[in-house]
Amino acid sequence: MDIVLNYADQFVLTPYVYPATWAEDDPVRQILSLLLITNIGGYILYFMTATLSYLTIFDSRLMKHPLFLQDQVKLEILYTIKSVPLMSLPTVALFFVEVRGYSKLYDTVPNSLVGWCNILFSIVSFIVFTDACIYWIHRFLHHKLIYKYIHKDHHKWKVPTPFASHAFHPLDGFLQSCPYHIYPFLFPLHKWTYLGLFVFVNIWTVSIHDGDYRVPGLLKPFINGSAHHTDHHLFYNYNYGQFFTLWDRIGGSFRNPSSFEGCGPVQDIIKKESSNGIATNGERRKKEK
Repeated sequence: MDIVLNYADQFVLTPYVYPATWAEDDPVRQILSLLLITNIGGYILYFMTATLSYLTIFDSRLMKHPLFLQDQVKLEILYTIKSVPLMSLPTVALFFVEVRGYSKLYDTVPNSLVGWCNILFSIVSFIVFTDACIYWIHRFLHHKLIYKYIHKDHHKWKVPTPFASHAFHPLDGFLQSCPYHIYPFLFPLHKWTYLGLFVFVNIWTVSIHDGDYRVPGLLKPFINGSAHHTDHHLFYNYNYGQFFTLWDRIGGSFRNPSSFEGCGPVQDIIKKESSNGIATNGERRKKEK
Protein backbone atom coordinates (compact mmCIF):
# COMPACT_ATOMS: atom_id res chain seq x y z
CA MET A 1 0.00 0.00 0.00
CA ASP A 2 2.97 2.32 0.43
CA ILE A 3 3.24 2.48 -3.39
CA VAL A 4 -0.22 4.04 -3.58
CA LEU A 5 0.50 6.23 -0.56
CA ASN A 6 3.72 7.53 -2.12
CA TYR A 7 2.00 8.43 -5.38
CA ALA A 8 -0.87 10.05 -3.48
CA ASP A 9 1.60 12.11 -1.44
CA GLN A 10 3.57 13.14 -4.50
CA PHE A 11 0.71 14.19 -6.76
CA VAL A 12 -2.22 15.06 -4.47
CA LEU A 13 -1.79 15.09 -0.71
CA THR A 14 1.42 17.08 -0.26
CA PRO A 15 0.73 19.82 -2.82
CA TYR A 16 -3.02 20.16 -2.29
CA VAL A 17 -4.25 18.63 0.98
CA TYR A 18 -1.70 18.82 3.80
CA PRO A 19 0.51 21.73 4.84
CA ALA A 20 4.06 21.46 3.51
CA THR A 21 5.40 21.38 7.06
CA TRP A 22 3.63 18.09 7.84
CA ALA A 23 6.15 15.31 7.20
CA GLU A 24 4.99 12.56 4.85
CA ASP A 25 6.22 9.85 7.21
CA ASP A 26 4.34 11.22 10.23
CA PRO A 27 2.24 8.35 11.65
CA VAL A 28 -0.94 10.41 12.13
CA ARG A 29 -0.74 11.73 8.59
CA GLN A 30 -0.14 8.24 7.23
CA ILE A 31 -3.19 6.86 9.04
CA LEU A 32 -5.41 9.69 7.78
CA SER A 33 -4.05 9.26 4.26
CA LEU A 34 -4.58 5.50 4.32
CA LEU A 35 -8.16 5.98 5.49
CA LEU A 36 -8.78 8.35 2.61
CA ILE A 37 -7.08 6.14 0.02
CA THR A 38 -8.71 2.92 1.24
CA ASN A 39 -12.22 4.34 1.21
CA ILE A 40 -12.00 6.24 -2.07
CA GLY A 41 -10.06 3.43 -3.75
CA GLY A 42 -12.44 0.82 -2.39
CA TYR A 43 -15.49 2.61 -3.74
CA ILE A 44 -13.88 3.23 -7.13
CA LEU A 45 -12.78 -0.39 -7.51
CA TYR A 46 -16.18 -1.68 -6.37
CA PHE A 47 -18.27 0.54 -8.60
CA MET A 48 -16.04 0.11 -11.65
CA THR A 49 -15.82 -3.69 -11.53
CA ALA A 50 -19.36 -4.39 -10.30
CA THR A 51 -20.97 -1.96 -12.76
CA LEU A 52 -18.96 -3.31 -15.69
CA SER A 53 -19.83 -6.88 -14.71
CA TYR A 54 -23.50 -6.00 -14.20
CA LEU A 55 -23.76 -4.33 -17.63
CA THR A 56 -21.76 -6.84 -19.65
CA ILE A 57 -21.85 -10.23 -17.89
CA PHE A 58 -24.74 -10.49 -15.42
CA ASP A 59 -27.71 -12.48 -16.76
CA SER A 60 -30.60 -10.05 -16.27
CA ARG A 61 -33.08 -12.93 -16.41
CA LEU A 62 -32.05 -13.69 -12.84
CA MET A 63 -33.94 -10.60 -11.71
CA LYS A 64 -37.15 -12.51 -12.48
CA HIS A 65 -36.26 -15.26 -10.01
CA PRO A 66 -38.77 -15.63 -7.15
CA LEU A 67 -35.97 -15.21 -4.60
CA PHE A 68 -34.68 -12.00 -6.16
CA LEU A 69 -35.64 -9.18 -3.79
CA GLN A 70 -37.52 -6.06 -4.77
CA ASP A 71 -34.98 -3.26 -5.40
CA GLN A 72 -32.23 -5.78 -4.66
CA VAL A 73 -29.50 -4.02 -6.68
CA LYS A 74 -30.20 -0.77 -4.83
CA LEU A 75 -30.13 -2.58 -1.49
CA GLU A 76 -26.83 -4.31 -2.32
CA ILE A 77 -25.23 -0.99 -3.26
CA LEU A 78 -26.53 0.85 -0.20
CA TYR A 79 -25.36 -1.93 2.10
CA THR A 80 -21.88 -1.80 0.58
CA ILE A 81 -21.68 1.99 0.81
CA LYS A 82 -22.46 1.78 4.53
CA SER A 83 -20.08 -1.12 5.20
CA VAL A 84 -16.93 0.04 3.41
CA PRO A 85 -15.98 2.83 5.87
CA LEU A 86 -16.31 0.45 8.83
CA MET A 87 -14.42 -2.33 7.02
CA SER A 88 -11.66 0.16 6.27
CA LEU A 89 -10.84 0.83 9.95
CA PRO A 90 -9.16 -2.50 10.82
CA THR A 91 -7.89 -2.78 7.24
CA VAL A 92 -6.07 0.54 7.55
CA ALA A 93 -4.49 -0.64 10.80
CA LEU A 94 -2.88 -3.50 8.86
CA PHE A 95 -1.94 -1.25 5.95
CA PHE A 96 -0.30 1.12 8.44
CA VAL A 97 1.86 -1.66 9.89
CA GLU A 98 2.85 -2.60 6.33
CA VAL A 99 3.75 0.99 5.45
CA ARG A 100 5.87 1.28 8.59
CA GLY A 101 8.01 -1.58 7.32
CA TYR A 102 6.99 -4.51 9.51
CA SER A 103 5.93 -6.85 6.70
CA LYS A 104 8.04 -8.91 4.29
CA LEU A 105 7.05 -6.73 1.31
CA TYR A 106 9.99 -5.69 -0.88
CA ASP A 107 10.41 -3.43 -3.91
CA THR A 108 13.63 -4.71 -5.48
CA VAL A 109 13.19 -5.35 -9.20
CA PRO A 110 14.35 -8.88 -10.09
CA ASN A 111 17.43 -8.97 -12.30
CA SER A 112 17.57 -12.71 -12.85
CA LEU A 113 15.37 -15.60 -13.90
CA VAL A 114 15.37 -16.85 -10.30
CA GLY A 115 14.01 -13.51 -9.12
CA TRP A 116 11.13 -13.60 -11.61
CA CYS A 117 10.44 -17.23 -10.72
CA ASN A 118 10.19 -16.19 -7.07
CA ILE A 119 7.55 -13.60 -8.01
CA LEU A 120 5.64 -16.22 -10.01
CA PHE A 121 5.86 -18.64 -7.09
CA SER A 122 4.63 -15.97 -4.68
CA ILE A 123 1.55 -15.37 -6.86
CA VAL A 124 0.68 -19.06 -6.83
CA SER A 125 1.39 -19.48 -3.12
CA PHE A 126 -0.61 -16.33 -2.29
CA ILE A 127 -3.68 -17.73 -4.06
CA VAL A 128 -3.27 -21.20 -2.56
CA PHE A 129 -2.67 -19.84 0.96
CA THR A 130 -5.57 -17.38 0.91
CA ASP A 131 -7.95 -19.91 -0.63
CA ALA A 132 -7.31 -22.34 2.24
CA CYS A 133 -7.62 -19.66 4.92
CA ILE A 134 -10.79 -18.12 3.51
CA TYR A 135 -12.45 -21.52 3.30
CA TRP A 136 -12.07 -22.07 7.04
CA ILE A 137 -12.90 -18.48 7.97
CA HIS A 138 -16.01 -18.65 5.80
CA ARG A 139 -17.02 -21.97 7.29
CA PHE A 140 -16.47 -20.57 10.79
CA LEU A 141 -18.80 -17.68 9.93
CA HIS A 142 -21.52 -20.26 9.26
CA HIS A 143 -21.30 -21.67 12.78
CA LYS A 144 -24.69 -21.44 14.44
CA LEU A 145 -23.33 -19.18 17.21
CA ILE A 146 -21.80 -16.74 14.71
CA TYR A 147 -23.89 -16.84 11.54
CA LYS A 148 -26.92 -14.75 12.51
CA TYR A 149 -24.80 -11.94 13.97
CA ILE A 150 -22.23 -11.50 11.21
CA HIS A 151 -22.65 -13.52 8.03
CA LYS A 152 -26.42 -13.76 7.66
CA ASP A 153 -26.64 -10.30 6.13
CA HIS A 154 -24.68 -11.45 3.07
CA HIS A 155 -27.17 -14.26 2.56
CA LYS A 156 -30.02 -11.81 2.07
CA TRP A 157 -29.02 -11.97 -1.55
CA LYS A 158 -30.19 -15.50 -2.44
CA VAL A 159 -29.59 -14.87 -6.14
CA PRO A 160 -26.80 -12.27 -6.01
CA THR A 161 -25.71 -9.68 -8.53
CA PRO A 162 -22.16 -8.30 -8.91
CA PHE A 163 -23.14 -5.50 -6.51
CA ALA A 164 -23.58 -8.11 -3.73
CA SER A 165 -19.87 -8.91 -3.93
CA HIS A 166 -18.93 -6.46 -1.17
CA ALA A 167 -22.31 -6.22 0.58
CA PHE A 168 -21.02 -7.76 3.83
CA HIS A 169 -21.35 -6.96 7.48
CA PRO A 170 -18.15 -4.93 8.11
CA LEU A 171 -16.64 -7.56 10.42
CA ASP A 172 -17.53 -10.30 7.93
CA GLY A 173 -15.82 -8.46 5.10
CA PHE A 174 -12.71 -7.75 7.16
CA LEU A 175 -12.36 -11.32 8.47
CA GLN A 176 -12.59 -12.78 4.98
CA SER A 177 -9.97 -10.31 3.75
CA CYS A 178 -7.52 -11.07 6.58
CA PRO A 179 -5.60 -13.80 4.69
CA TYR A 180 -4.69 -11.26 2.00
CA HIS A 181 -3.13 -9.03 4.64
CA ILE A 182 -1.57 -11.82 6.68
CA TYR A 183 0.34 -13.35 3.75
CA PRO A 184 2.95 -10.55 3.35
CA PHE A 185 3.73 -10.71 7.07
CA LEU A 186 4.61 -14.38 6.70
CA PHE A 187 6.17 -14.61 3.25
CA PRO A 188 8.22 -12.29 1.00
CA LEU A 189 6.09 -10.55 -1.63
CA HIS A 190 6.94 -7.89 -4.18
CA LYS A 191 5.03 -4.66 -3.54
CA TRP A 192 3.73 -4.29 -7.08
CA THR A 193 2.74 -7.96 -7.10
CA TYR A 194 0.83 -7.44 -3.86
CA LEU A 195 -0.99 -4.44 -5.31
CA GLY A 196 -1.89 -6.41 -8.43
CA LEU A 197 -3.12 -9.35 -6.37
CA PHE A 198 -5.20 -7.03 -4.20
CA VAL A 199 -6.98 -5.74 -7.31
CA PHE A 200 -7.31 -9.30 -8.64
CA VAL A 201 -9.03 -10.66 -5.52
CA ASN A 202 -11.54 -7.81 -5.60
CA ILE A 203 -12.33 -8.57 -9.24
CA TRP A 204 -12.63 -12.28 -8.41
CA THR A 205 -15.04 -11.50 -5.59
CA VAL A 206 -17.22 -9.67 -8.08
CA SER A 207 -16.92 -12.52 -10.59
CA ILE A 208 -18.31 -15.18 -8.24
CA HIS A 209 -21.41 -13.03 -7.82
CA ASP A 210 -21.83 -12.13 -11.49
CA GLY A 211 -24.52 -14.63 -12.48
CA ASP A 212 -22.44 -16.10 -15.30
CA TYR A 213 -22.47 -19.79 -14.47
CA ARG A 214 -20.22 -20.92 -17.30
CA VAL A 215 -16.88 -22.56 -16.51
CA PRO A 216 -14.56 -24.09 -19.16
CA GLY A 217 -15.14 -27.84 -19.21
CA LEU A 218 -11.61 -28.80 -18.16
CA LEU A 219 -11.72 -26.44 -15.18
CA LYS A 220 -15.16 -27.42 -13.84
CA PRO A 221 -13.81 -29.90 -11.26
CA PHE A 222 -11.33 -27.37 -9.89
CA ILE A 223 -12.54 -23.76 -10.15
CA ASN A 224 -15.05 -22.25 -7.74
CA GLY A 225 -17.10 -19.94 -9.94
CA SER A 226 -20.37 -18.06 -9.87
CA ALA A 227 -22.41 -21.26 -10.25
CA HIS A 228 -20.79 -22.73 -7.13
CA HIS A 229 -21.12 -19.54 -5.11
CA THR A 230 -24.74 -18.97 -6.10
CA ASP A 231 -25.56 -22.42 -4.74
CA HIS A 232 -23.77 -21.36 -1.56
CA HIS A 233 -26.15 -18.41 -1.28
CA LEU A 234 -29.14 -20.66 -1.96
CA PHE A 235 -28.26 -23.69 0.15
CA TYR A 236 -25.92 -22.16 2.80
CA ASN A 237 -23.78 -25.13 3.83
CA TYR A 238 -21.99 -25.87 0.58
CA ASN A 239 -19.23 -24.39 -1.58
CA TYR A 240 -17.45 -22.14 0.92
CA GLY A 241 -14.35 -21.88 -1.28
CA GLN A 242 -13.01 -18.71 -2.84
CA PHE A 243 -10.93 -19.76 -5.85
CA PHE A 244 -10.95 -23.55 -5.96
CA THR A 245 -13.16 -26.48 -5.02
CA LEU A 246 -10.29 -28.32 -3.27
CA TRP A 247 -11.11 -27.44 0.33
CA ASP A 248 -14.82 -28.03 -0.15
CA ARG A 249 -14.00 -31.52 -1.37
CA ILE A 250 -11.62 -32.11 1.55
CA GLY A 251 -14.10 -30.65 4.06
CA GLY A 252 -17.12 -32.54 2.69
CA SER A 253 -18.96 -29.35 1.75
CA PHE A 254 -18.71 -29.59 -2.03
CA ARG A 255 -21.95 -29.47 -3.98
CA ASN A 256 -21.97 -29.83 -7.75
CA PRO A 257 -23.64 -26.61 -8.94
CA SER A 258 -27.32 -27.01 -9.70
CA SER A 259 -26.75 -24.99 -12.88
CA PHE A 260 -24.41 -27.73 -14.12
CA GLU A 261 -27.20 -30.26 -13.56
CA GLY A 262 -29.92 -28.32 -15.37
CA CYS A 263 -31.83 -27.13 -12.30
CA GLY A 264 -30.18 -23.82 -11.42
CA PRO A 265 -31.72 -20.36 -11.03
CA VAL A 266 -31.90 -19.67 -14.79
CA GLN A 267 -33.55 -23.00 -15.43
CA ASP A 268 -35.99 -22.19 -12.60
CA ILE A 269 -37.02 -19.05 -14.44
CA ILE A 270 -37.36 -20.81 -17.78
CA LYS A 271 -39.54 -23.50 -16.22
CA LYS A 272 -41.69 -20.94 -14.47
CA GLU A 273 -42.25 -18.99 -17.66
CA SER A 274 -43.02 -22.08 -19.71
CA SER A 275 -45.40 -23.74 -17.22
CA ASN A 276 -47.15 -21.50 -14.72
CA GLY A 277 -48.63 -24.27 -12.62
CA ILE A 278 -45.37 -26.02 -11.65
CA ALA A 279 -43.49 -24.82 -8.56
CA THR A 280 -39.81 -24.18 -9.23
CA ASN A 281 -36.89 -25.04 -6.98
CA GLY A 282 -36.71 -21.39 -5.98
CA GLU A 283 -40.38 -21.21 -5.07
CA ARG A 284 -40.14 -24.38 -3.03
CA ARG A 285 -37.10 -22.97 -1.26
CA LYS A 286 -39.03 -19.78 -0.52
CA LYS A 287 -41.89 -21.75 1.03
CA GLU A 288 -39.44 -23.67 3.19
CA LYS A 289 -38.13 -20.41 4.64
